[in-house]
Amino acid sequence: MATFRVGVGSFNINDGTVGIGTEGSGHGNLKVEGTARASAIDVVGGASTFTRYSGFSANQVSVNDRNFTNIAHIFDKTNRIIELTGETQTTGDIIVDDRAVLKVGLGSTACVGSLEYVCVKNHFSVPTGGTNQRNSSVYVEGTIRYNTDLGTMEFFNGNEWRQFTYQSDAQNSISNRGRGFYVGGFEPGIGHNEITYFNTSSRGNAVMFGDLSFNQYSTCGGASNQTRGLIQGTSEPASNDQKTEYFTMASEGNGITFGELTVGRGYSSGTASATRSLCAGGYVSPANSNVIDYAEIATIGNHIDFGDLSAIRTMPGATNTPVRSVFINGGSPSSPTGAVIDFVTTASLGNAVDFGSFAIGGNHAASSHANHTRSITAVANGIGAYALDLTSGGNQFVFADLAEPHRDGCFNTGNMVRAVIAGGYTPGYSKNMEEVLISSGGSATDFGDAVFAVSGGSSFSDSHGGLGGY
Repeated sequence: MATFRVGVGSFNINDGTVGIGTEGSGHGNLKVEGTARASAIDVVGGASTFTRYSGFSANQVSVNDRNFTNIAHIFDKTNRIIELTGETQTTGDIIVDDRAVLKVGLGSTACVGSLEYVCVKNHFSVPTGGTNQRNSSVYVEGTIRYNTDLGTMEFFNGNEWRQFTYQSDAQNSISNRGRGFYVGGFEPGIGHNEITYFNTSSRGNAVMFGDLSFNQYSTCGGASNQTRGLIQGTSEPASNDQKTEYFTMASEGNGITFGELTVGRGYSSGTASATRSLCAGGYVSPANSNVIDYAEIATIGNHIDFGDLSAIRTMPGATNTPVRSVFINGGSPSSPTGAVIDFVTTASLGNAVDFGSFAIGGNHAASSHANHTRSITAVANGIGAYALDLTSGGNQFVFADLAEPHRDGCFNTGNMVRAVIAGGYTPGYSKNMEEVLISSGGSATDFGDAVFAVSGGSSFSDSHGGLGGY
């Protein structure tokens, strides 16, 4: 048997076969023992199996028609599956070829530390899971995943999860997005059913949109995603009517039947994420309520029981982030519940838990609007607009001066930049609209006029903080 030394290794020739670093027996077509280092490995077709492999393959490893594994596999030429089930290390790039699939088994080490560059052609899938499956203690800043509850991509910024949102070309057009809505309301002897709207990105007066099929005498769980607005309950005196209506915010028109609440009531409040609306609290003749129920906005049907508020009350200032729905203050003529702030996780079910306390106690109907991180609340008997950090909770604080600081049953909605507060009993019924910049506060600025001088009703927009995205 001839032996040839090459560098620090050797190869043998025996009966037409080659052994590298071998003794005189056990030759196959090619047998490699010990440590092997190569600048390129190219096996065309079939399967390549290393009985023992250690060290590094330098430069670049291209994954196409071969398996890198410590267990032999039959190569599937149709699916082109490449599996890493053992130890495979490379100091260069890993390139997954066109129509190939790279699988990393549980026993594999795909990378030690961080991988500088991965080139994947045609398809790549990120991790998926529901809201309850994410645990910030095990994620690092920059983690990206698809949230199956919210139906959107999200990322972890080291402190909290933030969502990306998609809007169609129609929703992105200037004429069809950035709308805020004031719906219904009450003035002495008159209950309104009108839907009015304004442009949230520029100052100006509200204008007519359409009509509901019923009057709204008081605040009723208004809620919206980027497409639909929902009116949850009628608030007709002592009727306990359960009906709900919706409309498409990008167009103009009248309310359309959506379904029914679990409990008919008025003086309630509403929040919404991109997929789900909540209706909380209110008056169920002859008493007040702590009921929370919900509906999936994209479908049409009845609401479902969600849980309960921590305290029975009417007209809390309801607002939300893409994850949380927060209910601020509110009250009851028979049992004031001032200073209560609680929250729920919008994508799950359960009772509300404590989140902080309001700046002033007592029986105060409130109205709130928020971006991703901060809510702005106007309230009866208030001295201005109040702010609350929605990421950490805590107590509300005076944030901005209002031209009309006492607004009982006012409207409050806007976009990620501003809250536009209108209407309410100040005393006297007002149609004045004023804006508060969410990031800076200060003194409110005149925005325009509402169509009607009323209190109560519902307010929401197509660009509030519960929708996620940037």
